[in-house]
Amino acid sequence: MKKYTKEQLIELVQKESVEFIHLQFTDIMGVMKNISITCEQLEKALDNEIMFDGSSIDGFVRIDESDMYLRPDLDTFRIFPWSGEYKEARLICDVYNSDGTPFKGCPRNALKRTVNEAKEMGYTMNVGPECEFFLFHTDEKGEPSLNTHDNAGYFDLAPADLGGNARKDMIITLKKMGFNIEASHHENAPGQHEIDFEYADAVTTADNIMTFKMVVRIVAQRHGLHATFMPKPKNNMAGSGMHLNISLAHLDGKNAFYDENDKMQFTDVAYSFLGGLLTHAKAFTAITNPTINSYKRLVAGYEAPVMIAWAEGNRSPLIRIPSKKGASTRIELRSPDPSANPYLALAVTLKSGIDGIKNNIRPTNGVKNNLYDMEEQDLRDQGIDRLPTNLKEALIEFSKDEFMKKALGNHLYERTIDAALYEWNKYSKFVTEWEIDRYLMKF
Repeated sequence: MKKYTKEQLIELVQKESVEFIHLQFTDIMGVMKNISITCEQLEKALDNEIMFDGSSIDGFVRIDESDMYLRPDLDTFRIFPWSGEYKEARLICDVYNSDGTPFKGCPRNALKRTVNEAKEMGYTMNVGPECEFFLFHTDEKGEPSLNTHDNAGYFDLAPADLGGNARKDMIITLKKMGFNIEASHHENAPGQHEIDFEYADAVTTADNIMTFKMVVRIVAQRHGLHATFMPKPKNNMAGSGMHLNISLAHLDGKNAFYDENDKMQFTDVAYSFLGGLLTHAKAFTAITNPTINSYKRLVAGYEAPVMIAWAEGNRSPLIRIPSKKGASTRIELRSPDPSANPYLALAVTLKSGIDGIKNNIRPTNGVKNNLYDMEEQDLRDQGIDRLPTNLKEALIEFSKDEFMKKALGNHLYERTIDAALYEWNKYSKFVTEWEIDRYLMKF
């Protein structure tokens, strides 16, 4: 990643004739926000003098404490490759209070706190995400429909994969934004796609996920399509996940999970990190799967995990240990979906792993069988528990785990619960089409 000084960045903007700079930040729900400035205001922004009304952002602050400041991360500067007549660029920002302290409700600040805790223990968290999304046609008004642009399946090629051209444009645009793309393909369901990019440290990966979503939506729109990261937009087909390939590295860069002398080639640190994830999985599901719709994906039969267990190679449990070892030794957490706020999702998963390391939480034995085919009694006999089946269940587990409060801090912890309860209460009062079809004639 390019490292800039303030002076170098101002000189670059002048050299490239950039007219507008978007100061981007993320709210608690994982929605990207931005304040746009002209190039003449860049120096002011780089001096951390751009102020905004925090009370206007859901979950931030009250109206009587609304003055907040954006502090740009200079290393996140990128020129948008789709700029038209006037060049545009972006800077990702942290949110600060008016007294110069980091705002505790800023998701990026929360992740940085946990990353610093890991660093004090001698570790860096690296994450490689697998982001899935759907491409749908838009109607005559430009509104998204649920009509897919193809009938392709897993790994299909054109002409069945009609979204291939849009996906190629997405990849080219992402590369121009500094991404190293590892793979892309059509996913299981019609209209579903996946683009994988190179792993990075936790904060950079969270930044990249937010940028990825923005690019995918913009490029899709230019192809007359709507890209959605909604976990499960259609019945009777697979939903979209955001598997997280997680590893720790020592500060010298050496993989902290790899031990060639162990039967599974895992270190004690790796086993304990795995144990921490399994222990807190029920609680952090409210963060990694934060919407009502998230739980329509977490059902058996559609390649999404349901059971809290781990395995080597086997893709049916919550966590899979990929076969490639050495520098690539990692843990694949398969439950998160792309509606999650990436900063908070990585914060709670890292914090869970840290708890495992600090308290030497060892995982139970890995499973061998396909969990979807196991009988309930067999699951109980092996002590295999389930993930929450809806947002309310997840919230209850989240609220019971005091460790989640430590991971997010009081502000984010309380606002997250408030937002999810609001969502659940709205949903609980809504009469769905399914209920009409099911009950109107029956009773």
